[in-house]
Amino acid sequence: MIDDTFAGTIPSLQSPALAIEEIVPDDVAELTYVTRALNVSASGIIRMETINGSIGDVFVGAGVAFPIRAKRIFATGTTASGIRGLF
Repeated sequence: MIDDTFAGTIPSLQSPALAIEEIVPDDVAELTYVTRALNVSASGIIRMETINGSIGDVFVGAGVAFPIRAKRIFATGTTASGIRGLF
């Protein structure tokens, strides 16, 4: 077992992500959790709704953690693939 020096600390938005989950874009369903950041395996546009209700498009480069608090990733308008949410 690996010793985690930071176990028991309270995570904040400045902390590294604690989990990663595949995101399947959907025009209707919200994500299970609001993201801290997004990561994609193939660069492209992601159409999203943020936690405050803003809807828009952003370009996300492959392999880069893009910090954003997204609650929905739309299928329509999204060209990036291999989308992962960092939580």
